[in-house]
Formats: sequence, structure tokens, C-alpha cells
Amino acid sequence: MILLPFLLVGFFLILRFLFKTSLLLILLKKFQCLEDWLHVHQLYRVPQFNHLFQQNELYVKVSTYLNSLPSLEDSDFTNLFTGSKSNDILLHLDTDQTIRDVFLGARVSWTLEKSENGGARVLVLRLRKNDKRRILRPYLQHILSVAGDISQRKKEIKLRMNVDSPSSGENGRWRSVPFNHPASFDTLVMDVDLKNKVKADLEMFLKSKQFYQRLGRVWKRSYLLYGPSGTGKSSFVAAMARFLNFDVYDIDLSKVSDDSDLKMLLLQSTSKSMIVVEDLDRFLMEKSKSVSLRGILNFMDGIISCCGEERVMVFTMNSKDEVDEALLRPGRIDVHIQFPLCDFPCFKHLANNYLGVKEHKLFPQLEEIFQGGASLSPAEIGEIMISNRSSPTRALKSVISAMQTNAGAKSRRVSGDGAEEIGGGEQGGLFSREHSVRDFRKLYGLLKMGSRRKDEPLDLGSADKDGSN
Repeated sequence: MILLPFLLVGFFLILRFLFKTSLLLILLKKFQCLEDWLHVHQLYRVPQFNHLFQQNELYVKVSTYLNSLPSLEDSDFTNLFTGSKSNDILLHLDTDQTIRDVFLGARVSWTLEKSENGGARVLVLRLRKNDKRRILRPYLQHILSVAGDISQRKKEIKLRMNVDSPSSGENGRWRSVPFNHPASFDTLVMDVDLKNKVKADLEMFLKSKQFYQRLGRVWKRSYLLYGPSGTGKSSFVAAMARFLNFDVYDIDLSKVSDDSDLKMLLLQSTSKSMIVVEDLDRFLMEKSKSVSLRGILNFMDGIISCCGEERVMVFTMNSKDEVDEALLRPGRIDVHIQFPLCDFPCFKHLANNYLGVKEHKLFPQLEEIFQGGASLSPAEIGEIMISNRSSPTRALKSVISAMQTNAGAKSRRVSGDGAEEIGGGEQGGLFSREHSVRDFRKLYGLLKMGSRRKDEPLDLGSADKDGSN
């Protein structure tokens, strides 16, 4: 009896020591391992890509679900990343890492492994065989529901760019970065009627799944944006992506090895995405091309284009005059939008946005210069205004000087060559390749929604300078 208090004190000291060290955790894990060893288990594999090399949507949803589990923080090791905001810390599974979960009283585990070919990855679900019929389907439905809610709350648009060759990376040929381009339909220098018509066209497309299925057509929409460099094609693409909330797949054709490689890139893109091919006319004019015209045509509307739905395809050109008409037919290009150089109404929008100036004593002189045929791209005028934003008068005088210089250069080209050279000479490159300030352009133009033949693509071309259709 005398020793009993000492034994109780000693027992509590031992418990306190176990709780403050990892010994108790180790003992619990050993007990769970022993209990699991006594049961028969079933394994299920969730590969990153399917047999057609397309992204497995179930893999994406399971990854989203697992990375949200509190037990990920309790695992022996995990990866830490910053999110889109500087104060966001994200946890992600690492290769060969196992995480445990509990559903309806049943314990399951997930392990991230590399596939046999060493490229993609596989998530392996391990559960007790006697729990399989009771929890498997409800558990997977639970994962889909939770992952859908998480994705909706934390949706972040991605810009994906193709790399030169396949690698062992998690995303195959695509590398992604957060899409942070600031352009939206609200920020574009754009006629209100134009914004409404473009948004109506996109909204109708998003609601047309059953319509396309009834017609037996692939649920996609394709746009051609054409006009000189700096006229707003890039900002328009960014505004479309933000409006649709679609990821952007920016395909650099110079990094595509052949026609089959181009098909594979399309296969590895997802639904609810924008496929962007820039400066297509310049690529087609190159003497040595890695992708043939036939390959591009099949990419636009061939059998391979049906592997995925709810896609928007966007092609940009400086000019479509010398492009094979086969590229521009309906089905391959549904909507044509022309991006003209800046005119005086567009200039007034820019002056208001950049300088906060709605009226100025130099406006009549500028209007006269515009009416005389001189013009610059919205990007060029915007750059001048940014550089001189502290003095609106100096900015407007600089624009006048630049337009007069540009008009003189045009006159010399016309008299010397017999024809005016149309379009900018700067290399394209929208979001990631050889940026310049001019790449972030302001859009101006009016939709021309006039009558058309049934076999013609919808032409959303620029209106006349007086604003009439």
C-alpha cells in the first residue's frame, strides 16, 4: 500500500513522457500496421493519363481531395509551396508518400507512385477487402463532391506552354504558371455594344452542350483574330479566358516536332480550355516548317479535335489575305474579328484611361491628323501615354509627333516601293515569349453582325471609322 502512490506517480510520468515524444505515435502506428497486416486488402490504381494519353480527370480530383486533408500535415514529410497569393502555403503529396483517410469508419490509404514508364504518376488506393462493397463507390463519390467544391472555391486560371520534348515531369509536355494577365472585358478600350455581343456569343456557347450533341458536332468554338501587331489581340484573348474562366494552352508551333506531336499536345489538353496558336500566318510562310498544312487542318477540325469538349480555339494573324482559304472555312474558323489601327474615337478612350483627359485643346489637331489617314496601334499610343502620364499635354504632343513621323515614313514607303507595307514588324508572342509592353494591347473595333450566307463564317470584323456597321 505504501508503494501504490509511487507507482501511480511513475505511471503518470511515463504517460507524460510518451505524449511529449514520438514513442506513443510509433506504438500507435505499429499497432495499426499489425492490424492491417491481419486483413486482406484491395488495391486500386488511378493513373495520371488514360490509354489515349489524355489527362485522367479522376486523378486530378483525387489529388485535389488528398491535398486538402488535415492528415497531410501529420504525415512524415510533404511538399510545401506558395499559392497565387504570397501568404498562401499549399501542401502537396510527394512521390512514394502515403496518406491515410477514414470514411464511414473504414481506414484507407493513398500512395503516390511513379508509373512503370517513369513519366506520369499513379495514385494507389488501399482498403480492406471486406470494406470494399460498403464504401468504395460512396467514398469515390465523396471525393468527387469535395474536390468539386474545392475547385470551385479556389479556381485559378493556368497558362500552359508546351516544351520542346517530353520529360519525366508531372505534366508531360505542358508547363503551367498562374494566369495573371490583368485584361478583362471591363478594362478593354471597346465599344459597349461590342462587349455585349462578344459576351453573348461566348455565353451562348457555354449553354449549348445539348444543342451540339443533337447536331452531332464537337462542342467547340473557334475564333480568328487578325490585324497589325499592337492592336489588341493579346488583351482580347486574356479577356476571353477570364470571362470563360478557362485555362489557356498557348501552343508554340516552333517547339512542335511534327504533325503527330501536335496531335499529342491537343490530346493532353483538357476540356474547359482555350487553345491559342499565335502568328499562324507567319508560321505558314516559313520555308522550313516542322508541322505541315495538313497537320494544322487536322488539328483544327480533324478526328483528333473531338477528343475533348467545351473548348475554344483561338488563332491570331497579322493578315489573312495570303492564307490558304481552307484554313478559314466554317468549322475550322467560326468567328472572324479584325483588329484595326487606332482611330480618333479609340484615341479618346485611351486618353481618358491613361491620362484622365476627356477633352483637350490638342484634340482638334489630333482628330485632323487621324482624318488625314495617319495612325498608330493602340499599344504604341498607350506606351507614349504611359511614359508621359505626369503631363497630359506633353503626352498628346508626343503622340502628334509620333503620328506625323509615322505618316511621313508611310509616304516614303509608298513612293519608294509602290505599295504600303501593312502591319507591324515586331515578333508576336503573347504571354510568355519575348514580351514587350506593346504585347499588352488595348482592343478597339466594332462587330459587324450583318447578314451572311450559311456557308460563311461569322465575321465580327471592325466597323467603319465613323462607327457605322
